[in-house]
Amino acid sequence: MLTITEPDWKLFRKKVPNWQERYMEKLNREYIELLTNENETASAKFWKLEKQIREDRKSLGVIIDMRRSTAVHNIISLLYNEVITLEDLKDFSAELQDAVSFVAKMK
Repeated sequence: MLTITEPDWKLFRKKVPNWQERYMEKLNREYIELLTNENETASAKFWKLEKQIREDRKSLGVIIDMRRSTAVHNIISLLYNEVITLEDLKDFSAELQDAVSFVAKMK
């Protein structure tokens, strides 16, 4: 597995909060859609929302373990879970971008 370089590690730590914020904004829009569904009862909406939040909390887009040793794996997971896109990696080293792109094509 590719190890992350120091510049890529610093950039990763800088970008993660923005990626998470963007992802949680997407989740909030989904929650609003769920809560404004006029075909559901208030209790049904409440329990669906509670279940969805419980599931979403497990996503790296919400909570991420910031370890250098797992950074590349986390980037790939963020990509697979549609928290980020390959475009979000444009500022990273070519080596990292190529490795992540290669793995992404295998999905």
